[in-house]
Amino acid sequence: MLTPKVLVIGIDGIRPDVLMDVHTPHIDRLAAEGILTNQAMTGYPSVSGPGWSSMLNGVWPDKHGVTDNSFDGERYNDFPDFLTRIEQIRPELETFAVADWAPLGYSDQGSPTISDAVDVKHVLDGYELGWAEADAKSVQLAVEQLETSNPDALFVYLGNPDEISHEHSSIGSEYRDAIALADEHVGVLVKAVRDRVTYPEEDWLILSSTDHGRRSDGGHGGNSEEERTIYFLANGPSVIATTPPDSTYIVDVAVTALTHLRIQIDPSWRLDGKPVGILR
Repeated sequence: MLTPKVLVIGIDGIRPDVLMDVHTPHIDRLAAEGILTNQAMTGYPSVSGPGWSSMLNGVWPDKHGVTDNSFDGERYNDFPDFLTRIEQIRPELETFAVADWAPLGYSDQGSPTISDAVDVKHVLDGYELGWAEADAKSVQLAVEQLETSNPDALFVYLGNPDEISHEHSSIGSEYRDAIALADEHVGVLVKAVRDRVTYPEEDWLILSSTDHGRRSDGGHGGNSEEERTIYFLANGPSVIATTPPDSTYIVDVAVTALTHLRIQIDPSWRLDGKPVGILR
């Protein structure tokens, strides 16, 4: 039996209709081999704090408690991120996370979104390094982990597209170039997975999604369709290559990852998500 493993690639602030319009050969290849919907939904408010908390923890803000980017009111001890959940249930599995938006991995009050229970966690500062450089460094760290260790579950965050759109108050050429660059990073990560010596013995699920969409002026935070519509991508031998369900949500990412790793979802966890697109 193949060993299940999962790589979750989170790309900040991707409006799915723009994603569909940009030349993204690596994402397109994953979609052609698996499933991609550009009609998934995130919650409200459509900002990063609650968005990433919902994706990584598998519950909506009424449970994880995060309603803005201050992270005040977080209840991560009750509703931990999926990597921490793995450590709690199957501590023998190796977990890895890298993020260049620091609040995801570091907090000077309360708990960060991704807890310190994760085996290997890198927290970079995109504002200090520059977002393009920080994303490249994040990918490099993930590739090194895939090449030199035996991770079972990884989360890689890419922040540059969101920051570029904010910087230019637009979803124009600069934003589209940033999406194309993120696609190149996706290609590097997928190659690192498939170049592993042990890859023939492994069943890799590659998931990718985003925390929110955006308006044409680059802003977000509201309840409009443009701000709340996101994409959901799944690729791997266990993925059922068919049309994904219309009702796909950001909270489904964590539950899909856990289910692929053969971790039984306990009803007492009160997760809101469901597994999407995979054999169970």
